[in-house]
Amino acid sequence: MQGMPNHSTHSAFSVAKELFSREGVRGLYRGGLPLFLGGSLMRSAQFGVSGKARDVLRQWGLPDYRLFGLFDYQIVLAGIAGGIGRGLVEAPTDFFKTRRQVEKRWELRHVLDGTGVTLARNTVLYAAFMVYVDLSKQACAAHIVPSILTTPDGMSLTPFAKGAICANLAWLTVWPADVVKTQRQSGNYDINVSSWKLLMENVKSGRMFRGVVPGLVRSSIANGSSMVVYEWVHTSLTKRWGLERKDMT
Repeated sequence: MQGMPNHSTHSAFSVAKELFSREGVRGLYRGGLPLFLGGSLMRSAQFGVSGKARDVLRQWGLPDYRLFGLFDYQIVLAGIAGGIGRGLVEAPTDFFKTRRQVEKRWELRHVLDGTGVTLARNTVLYAAFMVYVDLSKQACAAHIVPSILTTPDGMSLTPFAKGAICANLAWLTVWPADVVKTQRQSGNYDINVSSWKLLMENVKSGRMFRGVVPGLVRSSIANGSSMVVYEWVHTSLTKRWGLERKDMT
């Protein structure tokens, strides 16, 4: 939807219906392999790099400070580091995914198309995700979150709720950049047009949040499920080896 100008006015349902009628279920999974491979690595990168960055910030003995009493600057900085780590892994795999989905041929010199936008998007995306996770903990501690969404002690969201809600809020924060990223990688838009100009054109044409509904549905399932698995693996290994958890989730 985002990378095909000829479908810019079509709904997600009509695009899916047309694709299914033409290619069946297989068409709905086109580009899935790069996404699967990249997704596994990028999540490891974002959590690993952000956790290490937070350790370094603590070792430096920086003072604790929350902007407006809410936003921990160390979490923001660690999130930025994690986002950059994710972007370096995701940029090429996301390119292959996009080109497969829009059925556009590519050459080796095109692989890094959209890398700048991807890095910028991921930097804000993951930093925002970590901020929303931290804010959710504060909200739980203040007892303003429904108990159905929290862990038994009421101090944090359940893994699925944390992954789905916080990731969706982060995606909403950066979705206009994601649209531009896909346009840059698709090969269906003039490479001489800057990302800023594409963004402004999307604002004028109402395409700024193009594809956001299916994107959030996917995000809810993917990030909610991955957080459940992440928490289980992290907790199990921590107990198995008697280590202290240092992640920020």
